[in-house]
Amino acid sequence: MTKIAVVYHSGYGHTAAQAQAVARGAKKVVGTEVLLLTSEEAQQWELLADADAIIFGSPTYMGSASAQFKAFMDDSSKVWFTQDWKDKVAAGFTTSGSQSGDKLSTLTQLAVFAAQHSMIWVGLGLMPGNNNSKGSVNDLNRLGSFMGAMAQTNVDQGADVAPIESDLLTAEHLGERVATITAQLRG
Repeated sequence: MTKIAVVYHSGYGHTAAQAQAVARGAKKVVGTEVLLLTSEEAQQWELLADADAIIFGSPTYMGSASAQFKAFMDDSSKVWFTQDWKDKVAAGFTTSGSQSGDKLSTLTQLAVFAAQHSMIWVGLGLMPGNNNSKGSVNDLNRLGSFMGAMAQTNVDQGADVAPIESDLLTAEHLGERVATITAQLRG
């Protein structure tokens, strides 16, 4: 049994929708158990102790992870000190209101955080979509990320309609990829 924890903060529900998509993707891999936790819930560190992989998700606010997710990161210092997450698989996802929104900065922040915990980072593993005359916003990885899953949500729309389906399917892809690679590494 492969255990995947999806740890996220969501201010307006958009990142929660993305987290649920990541979890759906991970569950596609036979023998995978998924634990979906807010960053506050995940500070019960024993919930993450048995996870083989942790997928981190935060909205991008002002070019960075949200303060609430950053609090989770900062509070993990005791886990860091004992290297409890060493060799666990890690990945990340984020959303923002703008097409760019400096989401790469947040994904880089999450990857550095995982590296400090001696984790093994898994990128998205998809070529960019929507980058030629035959592409569209319906393409997977329409925002062209390699580091992790990105989503864009219009700031005047709720989580019932945003992120769009292609961004959620990109998040599902990330979850499935992490679960597959984790099973291979643990196999």
